[in-house]
Amino acid sequence: MKIKLLGAAIVPLLYTLGCTSTDAPRNNFQQVYDQIKAKDLAQHTKVLSSDEFEGRLPTTVGEEKTLDYLVSEFKRLGLQPGNGDSFFQPVKLLEITADPDMTMQLGSQTLNYKTDMVAGTRQEQEKVSLNDSELVFVGYGVNAPEYGWNDYAGLDVKGKTVVILVNDPGFENPDSGKFQGTTMTYYGRWTYKYEEASRQGAEGAIIVHETAPASYGWSVVANSWSGPQYGLVTDNGNADRVAVEGWITLDAAQKLFAEAGKDFAQMKAKALQGPTAEALGLNVSVEVNSTLKRSESQNVIATLPGREHADEHIIYTAHWDHLGKDESLEGDQIYNGAHDNATGTAALLTMAKAFSNLNQRPKRSVTFLAVTAEEQGLLGSAYYAEHPVIALDKTVANLNMDAMNILGRTKDVAVVGQGKSELEDYLQKAVKRQGRYLTGEDRPEAGYYYRSDHFSLAKKGVPALYAKGGTEAWDEDTARYRKRTQVITRGCYHQVCDQFRENWDFRGVQQDTRMFFEVGFDIANSDDWPAWNPTSEFQR
Repeated sequence: MKIKLLGAAIVPLLYTLGCTSTDAPRNNFQQVYDQIKAKDLAQHTKVLSSDEFEGRLPTTVGEEKTLDYLVSEFKRLGLQPGNGDSFFQPVKLLEITADPDMTMQLGSQTLNYKTDMVAGTRQEQEKVSLNDSELVFVGYGVNAPEYGWNDYAGLDVKGKTVVILVNDPGFENPDSGKFQGTTMTYYGRWTYKYEEASRQGAEGAIIVHETAPASYGWSVVANSWSGPQYGLVTDNGNADRVAVEGWITLDAAQKLFAEAGKDFAQMKAKALQGPTAEALGLNVSVEVNSTLKRSESQNVIATLPGREHADEHIIYTAHWDHLGKDESLEGDQIYNGAHDNATGTAALLTMAKAFSNLNQRPKRSVTFLAVTAEEQGLLGSAYYAEHPVIALDKTVANLNMDAMNILGRTKDVAVVGQGKSELEDYLQKAVKRQGRYLTGEDRPEAGYYYRSDHFSLAKKGVPALYAKGGTEAWDEDTARYRKRTQVITRGCYHQVCDQFRENWDFRGVQQDTRMFFEVGFDIANSDDWPAWNPTSEFQR
């Protein structure tokens, strides 16, 4: 009985003395933890999002300056090159810039580029076109056997253009039991819809934009899909992709359906109930002329070797890239990307500093991976996952940081894709130290788990964690600050106004960086291999 009492009493004492729950010495863990400062995170963010970096577009001067900054910081911290003797992993990109002087003939409508529609191609072709291509409405464009759902069942869309609703059938029919209710699945992502249309042999694929189910406004589509677009270089030049990938506004879609003698709202309601496909009896024509450029961007990788199991790695990820600049704009032309994702890159550098300041290296290696071309469809992380520098079966966990919490300290921590893996057990311990608690994400319908770089590794079976400060402000002052600042951050996503502001409260970023530091520290000093939960779709 005395032994049990002693065991119960010694746990808090070990934490006070700086030891882990496994009784391994933490050494100067607490000192390093406390040295993760808001001012350092703010300074890195300020530099990376300055006009000098020109919006950090891959393959530009902005990339060169970003790479120089990252590598100089990693070297200064004493980290080793993560790819042999190099800090770089080359990523071969295909840059496709569509000529904006295009219109789309949709039925009898003439749609203007960026105003009513955007169109482009992933094929390595200077000219692709749809010439009176037959339009077929395919509901949500989903083929999901596990949900008993196939919008393409019995349908031949070869040589035709499919019109697709955004998100998946669960979003606007959450009580139906279909899919995961308002929580988006991968079937709701635009990337999936184009991929499936390509697998079905379609000639073109057009997604109907709606702000609520997409989780962003039309301006995000127009800005993200215009200008240089990137894909990975493939052996077949992406010949297996649909020729034209596009979006149209809701207004254009409603007029299209009306011209076809149908009501858009009624057709959408039908698509919510079950697999739906129906020819519209109208055609689409558009010519996409593109300038092609093969180029090479870089993932940046740095490692702190482990003292016992150097071949086993915990990988921290953040994407360094943003949208560059648009010289056609009047006034400000630079998409600085301060929040998205200079903050995450700043956290990556600050995390590297913290681990380098430990007076004893962790048992396992800790690797910092700053990836390119996230904004173009997670391309840098996708390339890494297909060509891993560190064997995937030696990659213990991935901790991802994207668009960190600049809204001040919070009492809660939102787990994106909550319930997927045992990494949340480590996270629970780390947030408890801060007097916080875990909760689910506030907008599961946005599908954020499928929209950042951890997803590339998750698909390969590596347990991946994505979490950030939640919605419950730490105190009243922070609540007032959040209310003011949220208006700016939400309105500036992928806009030129996503700029560093001196009045941003980086204490929330500090909270989350410290939290991720502890999670990584504990896993790196453990012999455990955190697993996916049985209900996860990402089992190794």
